[in-house]
Amino acid sequence: QAQVVESGGGLVQAGGSLRLSCAASGSIGGINTMRWHRQVPGNEREFVAWIARNGTTNYADSVKGRFTISRDDNKRTSELLMHSLKPEDTGVYLCAAYSAAYSHYYWGQGTQVTVSS
Repeated sequence: QAQVVESGGGLVQAGGSLRLSCAASGSIGGINTMRWHRQVPGNEREFVAWIARNGTTNYADSVKGRFTISRDDNKRTSELLMHSLKPEDTGVYLCAAYSAAYSHYYWGQGTQVTVSS
């Protein structure tokens, strides 16, 4: 059974940093794109960043220059390094892994990030 699990969230003051991790396991096959989104109650899920299998990355304008996405295909993991955090970065951060074999995104349950002012 395929599974994606995020970790690393927490409470941090504005200007601080956090590192989020995402691990894919089970029958997921080869992973193409890995992506991070965030969700605030009452709002739509918001794109944060993605990274392709060849290392190409893309970021939301709101996080460019502050967040860095990476991946380790041997471990089937992705990390999101977040610097200069702002209160508006608060939310549940969700990771997704796209299975090439099943043409399907597998999503994790998310990890809470809270940035205090």
